[in-house]
Amino acid sequence: MNEVFMSRQPLVNRQSRIIATRLTLHLGDQASIVDAVSTLSALANVWPQSEKPVFISCGRTGCEAGILDWSAPDNATIELPATTLVGQAGPDVIAALQTFQPTICLHFDPQAAQALSAGVQFRFIGFDAQQFQLGQLKLLTARTRTYGIGIAFNVETSEQFRACLEAGITAAAGWFFTSPTGAPAKALSPGQANIVRVLNLVRQNADIREIEAALKLDVAISYKLLRYINAAGFGLSCEIQSFRHAVNMLGYEKLNRWLSLLLGTASKDPMAPALMHTALLRARLMELLASGLVDKSEYDNLFITGAFSLLDVLLGVGMEQALEAMRLPEPICDALLSNGGRYQPFLDLAVASEADDGEAIADQAAMLGLTADQFNRAQLQALTFADAMEL
Repeated sequence: MNEVFMSRQPLVNRQSRIIATRLTLHLGDQASIVDAVSTLSALANVWPQSEKPVFISCGRTGCEAGILDWSAPDNATIELPATTLVGQAGPDVIAALQTFQPTICLHFDPQAAQALSAGVQFRFIGFDAQQFQLGQLKLLTARTRTYGIGIAFNVETSEQFRACLEAGITAAAGWFFTSPTGAPAKALSPGQANIVRVLNLVRQNADIREIEAALKLDVAISYKLLRYINAAGFGLSCEIQSFRHAVNMLGYEKLNRWLSLLLGTASKDPMAPALMHTALLRARLMELLASGLVDKSEYDNLFITGAFSLLDVLLGVGMEQALEAMRLPEPICDALLSNGGRYQPFLDLAVASEADDGEAIADQAAMLGLTADQFNRAQLQALTFADAMEL
């Protein structure tokens, strides 16, 4: 089987929450739809079990009829171009869709009108945001509303995202929210500064009473911290009730990673929910990718590197300024400032997984000695983690 690497796009709704994920299979010149089916089938035991839809795309070539050989999970949505339904093999494809009734997203193209009348049920109608002007999109969304929920793909800017929503689109897929917007702030907000203070105290193994006193300055921090810990799936026999209880059960090192996530919750960015989900996914992905490649004592540092990789966007300050207030290990700072170091390749691969470049992902994975299956599995496991941690 030829190796097939996956990248992903989040689908963001009007409330700035990630409500689904789009996985793109990069088939390249060598791989076929048979390889795509084999790749997906091999991931059955790590497939996300949440109710959030997972869209399956075959990239620029589009998914062929052979993708229907995959035993798709209930939450999977297969993207099909209209040409697949109206081409020479169209009758067989339509018959298969009517028999097995998988969830389908029809890609709107010049042949979509014919496909819409083919007697197939579509849950979603997908529009490439790069192909339609706002006026066109508004008209097409209105015309196809009775056939399926309108979704926009490949949205590149916040302006484009707002235009899609204005046109009646339900959710848009893209990484438009991960780039800083506007001039950076001159300082951290009081809430952010207090979380940094607590973080530094934990890293210094300060007395529990001193940390508890800092936490009491912002009751919301304690509440959010306990929610994170109890949602994290540690397999604890009881629910953590207090910070002191958390220290006794987990120790300072494990607490460090969950406190790190709280910085994002102090963000005033309207896209904070999507940014937090992405940061969580990067954090867990980096930790999983490094499994067996670095000493276990560094897993927490890799997690924090991923969690902080969007800190500048979340806090609205420059990355250097955000890191100045924190006493982080040098390898974390080096990676976050793109200065190289041993964590950089893992962060680069985590970021590459969000781009539409299968070759770049393959090259970056090869540098770490990772196969496509290892990388794809880690992505799905990280996605499951981020979904479960969304608060």
